[in-house]
Amino acid sequence: MNVNQSAPPVPPFGQPQPVYPGYHQSSYGGQPGSTAPATPYAAYNGPLPGYQQPPPPGVSRAPSSSGAPPGSIAQAPCGQGAYGQFGQGDVQNGPSSTVQMQRLPGSQPFASAPLAPVVSQPTVSYGSPPTSSQVTAQLAGMQISGPVAPVPPPSGLGYGPPTSLASASGSFPSSGLYGSYAQPQGLSGAQPPQRSAPPQASSFTPPASGVPRMPSMTGPPLPGQGFGGPPVSQPNHVSSPPPQALHPGPQLSGLPGPPPPMHSSQPPGYQLQQNGSFGPARGPQPNYGSPYQAAPPFGSQPGPLQPLPPKRLDPDAIPSPIQVIEDDRNNRGSEPFVTGVRGQVPPLVTTNFLVKDQGNASPRYIRCTSYNIPCTSDMAKQAQVPLAAVIKPLARLPPEEALPYVVDHGESGPLRCNRCKAYMCPFMQFIEGGRRFQCCFCSCINDVPPQYFQHLDHTGKRVDAYDRPELSLGSYEFLATVDYCKNNKFPSPPAFIFMIDVSYNAIRSGLVRLLCEELKSLLDFLPREGGAEESAIRVGFVTYNKVLHFYNLKSSLAQPQMMVVSDVADMFVPLLDGFLVNVSESRAVITSLLDQIPEMFADTRETETVFAPVIQAGMEALKAAECAGKLFLFHTSLPIAEAPGKLKNRDDRKLINTDKEKTLFQPQTGAYQSLAKDCVAQGCCVDLFLFPNQYVDVATLSVVPQLTGGSVYKYTCFQVENDQERFLSDLRRDVQKVVGFDAVMRVRTSTGIRAIDFFGAFYMSNTTDVELAGLDGDKTVTVEFKHDDRLSEESGALLQCALLYTSCAGQRRLRIHNLALNCCTQLADLYRNCETDTLINYMAKFAYRGVLNSPVKSVRDTLITQCAQILACYRKNCASPSSAGQLILPECMKLLPVYLNCVLKSDVLQPGAEVTTDDRAYVRQLVTSMDVAETNVFFYPRLLPLTKSPIESTTEPPAVRASEERLSNGDVYLLENGLSLFLWVGASVQQGVVQSLFNVSSFSQIPSGLSILPVLDNPLSKKVRGLIDSLRAQRSRYMKLIVVKQEDKLEILFKHFLVEDKSLNGGASYVDFLCHMHKEIRQLLS
Repeated sequence: MNVNQSAPPVPPFGQPQPVYPGYHQSSYGGQPGSTAPATPYAAYNGPLPGYQQPPPPGVSRAPSSSGAPPGSIAQAPCGQGAYGQFGQGDVQNGPSSTVQMQRLPGSQPFASAPLAPVVSQPTVSYGSPPTSSQVTAQLAGMQISGPVAPVPPPSGLGYGPPTSLASASGSFPSSGLYGSYAQPQGLSGAQPPQRSAPPQASSFTPPASGVPRMPSMTGPPLPGQGFGGPPVSQPNHVSSPPPQALHPGPQLSGLPGPPPPMHSSQPPGYQLQQNGSFGPARGPQPNYGSPYQAAPPFGSQPGPLQPLPPKRLDPDAIPSPIQVIEDDRNNRGSEPFVTGVRGQVPPLVTTNFLVKDQGNASPRYIRCTSYNIPCTSDMAKQAQVPLAAVIKPLARLPPEEALPYVVDHGESGPLRCNRCKAYMCPFMQFIEGGRRFQCCFCSCINDVPPQYFQHLDHTGKRVDAYDRPELSLGSYEFLATVDYCKNNKFPSPPAFIFMIDVSYNAIRSGLVRLLCEELKSLLDFLPREGGAEESAIRVGFVTYNKVLHFYNLKSSLAQPQMMVVSDVADMFVPLLDGFLVNVSESRAVITSLLDQIPEMFADTRETETVFAPVIQAGMEALKAAECAGKLFLFHTSLPIAEAPGKLKNRDDRKLINTDKEKTLFQPQTGAYQSLAKDCVAQGCCVDLFLFPNQYVDVATLSVVPQLTGGSVYKYTCFQVENDQERFLSDLRRDVQKVVGFDAVMRVRTSTGIRAIDFFGAFYMSNTTDVELAGLDGDKTVTVEFKHDDRLSEESGALLQCALLYTSCAGQRRLRIHNLALNCCTQLADLYRNCETDTLINYMAKFAYRGVLNSPVKSVRDTLITQCAQILACYRKNCASPSSAGQLILPECMKLLPVYLNCVLKSDVLQPGAEVTTDDRAYVRQLVTSMDVAETNVFFYPRLLPLTKSPIESTTEPPAVRASEERLSNGDVYLLENGLSLFLWVGASVQQGVVQSLFNVSSFSQIPSGLSILPVLDNPLSKKVRGLIDSLRAQRSRYMKLIVVKQEDKLEILFKHFLVEDKSLNGGASYVDFLCHMHKEIRQLLS
């Protein structure tokens, strides 16, 4: 794709959709669609009998306009026609054939009445509203779709029928999280949209985001356009106008979905953003208005107004993560995501979808916080939306998707730009008949080498473009030449060294015996290249306590030979030949050693251990063998023996919530940083398995794994019978996973933006190169960008991530990922193309790094302020004018408050009394390299009811919101957050269910804290165990199961994960945080 051409006008999914019978097809491409009869639908509790009532005195009906442009819709206040006050067969005023859409004249005087949101509604007209009854909204009226003209309420009427998630605009997007229905647009600025100008012919603007669109419709929603929860019981915040004439239509009661989006009439050109504003809040609060009057019961005549008792904001009236995830799955899970169009927002990480690479990297490799970035730094500063990409260069792909093609250019190596060194990619522009190319990153003109020359077709594209992965795909690999290798020689295959703590704790717990037994079989499954019969990786073994024991495993020996190094202050490797061996050649000697280790140390009384010298020894061994590799360390206690890197117990809970709290996250000594630097230089990656019974200073011990691209696993109070399955599963996966060794990654950008900050498990010796001794398919590197020049809407912005690494077979390779983003001059375009999950991933990493240097409270305040600024900027510049009492959120950021609240309540930023310092340090370093899917479920866990769906169903049961209100004591729930699994059993669960799952006859007989379900031959047991297995398979770490009975002591632990509720350690509930966020936004705007 030519980077200088604008994106194709229609995204891959942008074909016209079929017209649904009975629905109004909006005018595409300037052709007015035929207007079908509008189909009102009844309120949730069935049809509401209509009543006739004259308009209030002094209100005359506006003359009906006979030929309003298609797509312009009259606006009616909330609570009126959105859920149809007239059932089937009700009386109607006026002709019953087709109805022309019309709108209020834009110049109508609105006097001093308050601004109140309104419902888009077909074919109603009433006169200018009276200047009366100021309604001070609290968090009122959910406005999730395009903004509409403010209409104050007529006086003297009761309130409209309650609506589920009371809509202030009446239109909810059915396309899931992203992309508004393309409305004719209003300028994004503080001024109100001008409604008097008639829309021009092309009222449907295909968006650039490539989201499938439904035709514009009037009438009831389609099945499946649901939104969270049952009807809200509070009245809406705008009084009902006089009843309007509506057409009889199919009566739909208790519909699952929102009304379909309507097109508001506005000057074309700029798209108005969808927004969400939230229904009535709880009672009087500081800085909030007074409560509203109550609604009349359904079907009654409006009576005198009654004051409404203070009520809390209905949880069903605020955005539901579950609903957003479900909508995205329904709308975007069936079609493949084709990456050919620039700046498309991908489906959510929670949606299963296939990717077709057509020139941009798959979202499995790169996800961005926004796919449409501001053209200027001023605009970026105004919006405060961080511009970041979460890059997972070696991500694992589902079996249906092909791995990146490997391109071999022979001795000449990959083709690059002479100036900026960017690699050849689909966005490079070939000129002068193909003899030269212009770099898309720095605009430098380069000669094409003769062996790479090819003619151009009539569009300026090379005729071999589709035969070359680097000219047609977003992701591919080059074989590197010797110039890309250390010391200008090709690398040797990497090695694995297993370093086993044999101190008293490790022997007594049974860990050493279990590990040695497992390694005998696990060594057959070392990672190997595609078709190789056996792995090229060599292995070595070290055991240690206060001293180190090396083993000679030469295949010619009958028995392994042990060599002891007791001078840990000056570490050296006592043997070269025979330390690192090929598994198949030395099989008998290795097996003999693994049998002997548990017996040799069975009677040890040594409790002290060393730590830094062990890593030093492993690194020296790799250095001597001139290869990269990985150390697997199995360690049990704080290293207090006299040696370099010796630590002391500095755990002090009194520091929590003080300025010195940050020291708990910092390493005790600088020795480990310099050790890590040496490891990176040698390509020595460290994976650490910890088995602590007390404080081990994870903050310090994890420094080397963190800086070398390794992983930390922690099994507190390890017991073989309880933790064996989890440890062995993690170990198998860790040993078998594909790793790139001795890697360097660089991110290049086109002119106008540059990478300024990096987050993840790696080391940086300069400002541009990310150095990774090892990088596996689970690790991400998060990159933040800043403007250094103006960007152009026409050419967009480009990213290229290049990773140079050594494969498991010792082959030097370059993996390239390219991504083109759109650029915008309108803030509304930025807000329409953001991705909240990626935003939260970035913000969590930013905050978790912040606690190293700042008090935790200031880190939390920074997050809240940034979120408030993002939403206030949207409210000020993109949303339509409406009452200050409304909270209006951008459609694709409506979950930002709930997710941010989860980050703020996490153990790192707000620890409960039961959370240890080691736990906090462990989680902090874990989140640093998590991908977007992992942070999504980690901060907002999934809660699955197990007995609601039919037993024969093979699909995952639909999740419910993570709140205690959603638990029924007659049901069983499974909760997962990527690290833990809980099976919660309600006290009133049916006896048959208890028998089927636990093989006991009553709830009281279920053992508390059970961690393994009995294997029973019945459908429910098979289904639940199958579901647990499938959840574990989706995650990078084994999730240990804990069975929690209702009102059991373990329930406190379970409730910690119900993140929408108030937490015991003072974390706000979702509802409270939303109110707080609203207050912050109002303060910023005032």
